[in-house]
Amino acid sequence: MGAPFLIVTIFLTLASSFAFASDPSPLQDFCVAVNNPKLFVNGKFCQDPKLATADDFFFKGLNIAGNTSNKVGSNVTTVNVAQIAGLNTLGISLVRIDYAPYGLNPPHTHPRATEILTVLEGTLYVGFVTSNPDNRLITKVLNKGDVFVFPVGLIHFQFNTGDTNAVVIAGLSSQNPGVITIANAVFGSKPPISDDVLAKALQVDKKVVDYLKAQFG
Repeated sequence: MGAPFLIVTIFLTLASSFAFASDPSPLQDFCVAVNNPKLFVNGKFCQDPKLATADDFFFKGLNIAGNTSNKVGSNVTTVNVAQIAGLNTLGISLVRIDYAPYGLNPPHTHPRATEILTVLEGTLYVGFVTSNPDNRLITKVLNKGDVFVFPVGLIHFQFNTGDTNAVVIAGLSSQNPGVITIANAVFGSKPPISDDVLAKALQVDKKVVDYLKAQFG
C-alpha cells in the first residue's frame, strides 16, 4: 500500500500546483471587490454578496476607440478588476487595443496571464519569444477574424502593418494580468538601473545607454 499511496500523493500535489498556476478559484458565486486602504491582500476584499448589483459586473464604452496619438501609435483600454469589481476572484479580464497605421504595441509581458487575441479590423504582425536558452521568435500575420495566443509571461508584441487603423479584443487569464513593457522597465525604471549594469548586459557603450534612458526617462 505504501508505494501506490505515495504515487497518488505526488500526483495530487502536482495536479494541485497546476490548478493554482494562475488566479485561485473562487469559493463562492462571486466576490465583488471593495477597497480597504488599511490592509493589503493578494487580490481584493469582498463586499457582502447581498449588496451586489448589476453595475458591479458592468463596463460601458469598449466601443470607443482609444487615443493612438503617442510615440508608439497604440492605445490599450483595460477592463480588469479595477474597472469591474465583480471580476474579483474570477480569473479573467479583457482589453481593447487600437493601433494607428504602423502603430505598435511594444514588446511586453503579462506576468500573471495568458492572452488570447482576436482581430476586429486591420492586419497585424504579431509574435512572442520563447524563454532561455532558445529565445525562439514565433510570429504570424493576422487579418480580420484571426485569433492568436500569447503564453503567460512570454515577451510579445503586435505591429500594424497596414495604412489603416487596426482594432483587437483580447482576453487574459487573470483579473489583474499586470504588464511589463520591456524598454520602459529597463531604461525608465525609478530609480534608474546603473549604466554599468546596462552597458555590460547590452554590450554597448555607456553613451548608448544614456541615450536610451533619455527616451524613456
